[in-house]
Amino acid sequence: MTPRGLVLSVAVLIGLLLAAPSVKAQTSRADSAKSYLERGSAWLKKGELERAISDFDLAIATDQRLAAAWYNRGVARSRQGERDGALRDYNRALQLAPRHVESLLNRGAIFFEQGDFTAALHDFDSIIEINPRHARAYANRGLVRERTGMPANALADFTQAIKLDRRLHEAWTGRCGALVRQGQLEAARADCEQALKLAPDNADALSNRGALRQARGDLDGALADFSQALSCAPRLATIWNNRGRAWLLKDDYERALADLNRALELDQRLPGVWDNRARVWFSRGEFTRALEDFDQALRLDPRFAAALAGRGVTRLRLGQVAEAERDFARCREISGDLPPYAAAAWREALDRARKKL
Repeated sequence: MTPRGLVLSVAVLIGLLLAAPSVKAQTSRADSAKSYLERGSAWLKKGELERAISDFDLAIATDQRLAAAWYNRGVARSRQGERDGALRDYNRALQLAPRHVESLLNRGAIFFEQGDFTAALHDFDSIIEINPRHARAYANRGLVRERTGMPANALADFTQAIKLDRRLHEAWTGRCGALVRQGQLEAARADCEQALKLAPDNADALSNRGALRQARGDLDGALADFSQALSCAPRLATIWNNRGRAWLLKDDYERALADLNRALELDQRLPGVWDNRARVWFSRGEFTRALEDFDQALRLDPRFAAALAGRGVTRLRLGQVAEAERDFARCREISGDLPPYAAAAWREALDRARKKL
């Protein structure tokens, strides 16, 4: 299982794929359109996105059937964060060139970011059908399969990606996360270290190594990894969450709260962040605030067993015994048992009730 309260990261693979290399024109109706395309591609390689887009606009205006111009403008827009515009461009490129693998790859990446996992899976499946040796397509399909509850298939996809390209550090990172979720921590550590050998600034691999260190009780090592990861990727909410959890375990509630609040500024859709912040409030004796955050975690994930256990204990502190009993029953239904701290709190509540009889 994933160490409680942590989020194993693999999503950086999707972000990197949006910076795919430019392609040359596949068909052309005018030499001028080719010239605009080539000049725009040169600007794109230099990171001059506005100039690149301007030239791709000219190429498209000159020859609207130039698939490469639509694709390259999609890449430039992706790098600017204009996901909707990029998606429209990739769609048009694929209308003109249905088997263009890079357009499928990047469109699938956007679908993944938008939470449209069915569409993302379709695009990655299509790539593998076109090119069964496309390592990134397997790695990305592994991400989708993890998100859609197919852990064994995800692990197989990450493994296949590694077989096809052992230099693909994102695939090692993805498999690390998959192995942790299956409880294979030693194998996960080996994959994490391999990812970092290939890419020392892989923020997700650094964060995963921190999670593994935290699971062994090495909080200082975990904090060092999380901090290094944040220096590489300061806008990844999952890493702020993980460092906040580590500060919580060190009883440094102010730092924990600061990190968790930052995570929520970046992404309010992660139930683990709400769960961790609820535990900070609980540790500070602010039980009403804790209850509110547990409620939000469970709105996002009604089967979040740890949050049910935490909410149950919080409700006991607030005197809501019947509500706590329902939370504990639901937690047992999902995970088979209560965490030790929740079981102890429930026994104490039952003992107090018996003494009052």
